Amino acid sequence: MAEEKEKKVKVLNFRDMSTCEATIQMLEIAAKDGVETAFSRAADMKACPIGADSACCKHCFMGPCRLNPKDPYSKVGVCGATIDTIAGRNFARMVASGCAAHTDHGMSMLDVFREVVNGRIKDYQIKDEEKLRDVAASVGIEVVGRATMEVAKELYEELERTYTQVEGEIPFVSRVPAKTLETWRKHGIVPRGSMREIMEIMHRTHMGVDQDYENIIKQCSRTALADGWGGSMVATEISDILFGTPKPLVAGVNMGYLKEDHVNIIVHGHEPNLFESMITSVNDPALIEKAKAAGAEGIQLLGMCCSGAEVLGRHGVPHAGNFMSTEAIIATGAVDAMAVDVQCIMQALSKLSECYGTKFFTTNPRAKIDGATHIEFHEHTPSECTNKVVEMAIERFKNRPARIVIPQRRDLGIHGFSHEYVNYMLGGTFRASYTPLNDNIINGRIRGVAGVVGCTNPRVKHDYVHVELVKELIKNNVLVVQTGCSQISLAKAGLMKPDAAVLAGDGLREVCETVGMPPVLSLGSCVDNSRILIACAEMVKIGGLGDSIADLPVAGAAPEYMSEKAISIGHYFVASGVYTIFGVTFPSIEGTKFHKLLFEGLEEMGMGKWDFAVDPHDMAHKMIAHIDKKREALGIMGERERKLFSMEDRRA
Repeated sequence: MAEEKEKKVKVLNFRDMSTCEATIQMLEIAAKDGVETAFSRAADMKACPIGADSACCKHCFMGPCRLNPKDPYSKVGVCGATIDTIAGRNFARMVASGCAAHTDHGMSMLDVFREVVNGRIKDYQIKDEEKLRDVAASVGIEVVGRATMEVAKELYEELERTYTQVEGEIPFVSRVPAKTLETWRKHGIVPRGSMREIMEIMHRTHMGVDQDYENIIKQCSRTALADGWGGSMVATEISDILFGTPKPLVAGVNMGYLKEDHVNIIVHGHEPNLFESMITSVNDPALIEKAKAAGAEGIQLLGMCCSGAEVLGRHGVPHAGNFMSTEAIIATGAVDAMAVDVQCIMQALSKLSECYGTKFFTTNPRAKIDGATHIEFHEHTPSECTNKVVEMAIERFKNRPARIVIPQRRDLGIHGFSHEYVNYMLGGTFRASYTPLNDNIINGRIRGVAGVVGCTNPRVKHDYVHVELVKELIKNNVLVVQTGCSQISLAKAGLMKPDAAVLAGDGLREVCETVGMPPVLSLGSCVDNSRILIACAEMVKIGGLGDSIADLPVAGAAPEYMSEKAISIGHYFVASGVYTIFGVTFPSIEGTKFHKLLFEGLEEMGMGKWDFAVDPHDMAHKMIAHIDKKREALGIMGERERKLFSMEDRRA
């Protein structure tokens, strides 16, 4: 820490940077300790305005070429590339990177599934046979009268096409509403296989290849759809099959779930395999005895970011905080070990852990970090890694720093809503159906549905935009569903409890009180945005709200996004037919042809469209205006007269 103190880190007003009390408390302590965090680095480093507007190109070595965002058509790049070509290429590569992240995650899950099915992995097994059969049936596999493993082997072979197929259509297009699929086919954007689409988009954006922004966006759409209806959907479905489909349970969020008298271990990343095995290790009686012999009362396991969001909803493991809290929690001094795998892991965590004596471990061969101890995780022998992490955490507990500061903030919420549970929640065991949801949208009690998802970003006030946006939406009778870091923001604000319905409009509050649900439903990690796609498809299937996803009174938002994955997610929702609005910044220049295509042209082609706003209330009312536009088109605008149903009506 002495080396860090020499930098004389400026103590900033962190209340201007976050609304999370625990995070603010620890950021102030870190700054006094002379330790940098992403918040202080963001304050010291001005974002490049040319890069933020995607007005620069470094795809060859005649440049980099920088265009003027204030007069984007005043010049072109050395090769003659216009602002539309440059912005299109940059956007496409963001989609490719984001799609690759989710696709590789899904491929990893499918690899594990294959090894489980073939009996070569013994530590995991199929926990949800009903989900296995439902997924298999959804892609046309016969399941009646067949053995579980026989179905599973055929499902593996079918889903492998999601990645490796070079022609045809990916398996999960079987779940896409017919009219939506017709639009995709019309514009030639149905994904073939993820590897094929990512490869082609990288080729097209190489210098001197695709130089038509409309053609580039066509491939963007096909690649993004390979993420949402391919890699991400496979990751979610296989995780449910192997580890259990989430069902709502009460679980805690925030740093107060650290325990001073326990060995504290945090798992941070995105793939659930590491976390599932860590749960087994921390409950190993021999390791618990080792912890007690070291003077601890026990072992406390917490999650962060998306793998934490998965086990929050699947097992009720407490969640310590979202992306922008990952550094702050190390500053407590109470974290004995942090084990990470892939995605959204700041390199700064390695140095920060050294400052506070936390054992910091990388576990995935794809993601090593300079200065971190690498203990490789192998699904065939998972305990070799996870037991070692626990043992090293126990050793650190014996030598903790004298000062431990644990913010005493604990927040509870209901987590773990899945498509399957929402179906059951609305209709029960024998009449599981989205019909009550559609009916309450049609009768006006629920205005529409909004997906508020994504990251947190130090360029805006941490958690604030998420919370204010969602409060405004539910106040206006918009039901909100959430994934990823966003849901942790909302959980800390108390919006994931049934009593949060008091903040909702009269109609949504009535529905929430009748069903006994919160006005904000948590669906899992960022890869679980595929659950929202499935829900949209089901709303179309039930009827009364149009024939395609583009007809639905729904909207999406990523108000504090920061990663390329978010761009891919946003674009697969847009290509699927959903109005999608982002905050912070947007990688295009208003007034250019490329920007107009994203913000207007795609909707004219029968898809959704992009939008942008910084203020959460502006964002909310843009979403509400879109929802109202769709209600108007469906002929369901305005309140409907309530009807007392007769027994004959009820039978019908």
